[in-house]
Amino acid sequence: MQNLVVSFQSAIWRPVADVDRSFVRYRSDEASPGKFWRHSSDNSPLNLSVVIPTSDAYRGGYFPKLLSQIGRQDFSGFEVILVRGDPRQGRAINIGVALAQGKYLLTLDDDTSLPDPETFSKLAAVMEEHPIIGIAGGNNIIPSDANPFLRRVMKEIPRRSWLPVKEITDSDLAEHPCMIMRTEEIKAVGGENELIPRGLDPYLRAEFRKLGKRVVVVPGVIYNHLPPDTLDKLIQQFYRNGYQAAYTNRYFPQWAIETPAGHGSFKSYIPLSMRLLRFPFRLLRSLFTGKLLWFMCEASYAFGFVSELLPTKKFQE
Repeated sequence: MQNLVVSFQSAIWRPVADVDRSFVRYRSDEASPGKFWRHSSDNSPLNLSVVIPTSDAYRGGYFPKLLSQIGRQDFSGFEVILVRGDPRQGRAINIGVALAQGKYLLTLDDDTSLPDPETFSKLAAVMEEHPIIGIAGGNNIIPSDANPFLRRVMKEIPRRSWLPVKEITDSDLAEHPCMIMRTEEIKAVGGENELIPRGLDPYLRAEFRKLGKRVVVVPGVIYNHLPPDTLDKLIQQFYRNGYQAAYTNRYFPQWAIETPAGHGSFKSYIPLSMRLLRFPFRLLRSLFTGKLLWFMCEASYAFGFVSELLPTKKFQE
């Protein structure tokens, strides 16, 4: 798909109003300003639909680079579906699911980086070989050219990066920035949750596990998904995350699902009271282990969480 970037530069964006999302279990039907663009450049049968939600189709320069990397993938028979301008990530992805014609569906964030041109083929091969796998993700690693600040953030803060696995591993670290599913199965679980602003990944993984499917991370599949590149942007992100998490806990506590820092089994549902009790210990641990950035991010998250719980506050997208 070498002409992907050229085609994108002359893209005709279409409104999403008439896209059929009847498969979605938890829908948000408020007006959406979103538009979509899809592209498939070869005549091979479509095996894969790549869905990318994006706010502005640029993302500080990350998105054009991602398009170039997609164009260099060695996999044939895939389409790219971009959904732009929808503030609800879950709904944007569901629009892509509704439009998808491929057997498999791969989600990417608009700031994901794919250094390996075999990423698509490796993920699709795992899905072909293992029907029991419902979601397969890659390994988010620190890029070799990352500046010292980004490198430190990705080392200090849980879930920002990890050592690549050496075998197919059950893991909660399969995430939207790079994960593959069967299109028919994401429809079968009711699609993404469009009602919650945060916790989309945990919700979807839990729904696939209810079907008896494995959620895994695949060896040999790497990608880069970087945190904000300045301290103030990083702090703002964690404040927003905390605010949105509190909103979910307040209005949709059934979907406030645990997110462990590593691979393996874990207890999905932990009462809010227990999570609040353990939070000071986690905060102190980050401080006493010398992880100052993690400490500041945790504190910012806590301020955001408390701010949403104030009676005069109401979540705004």
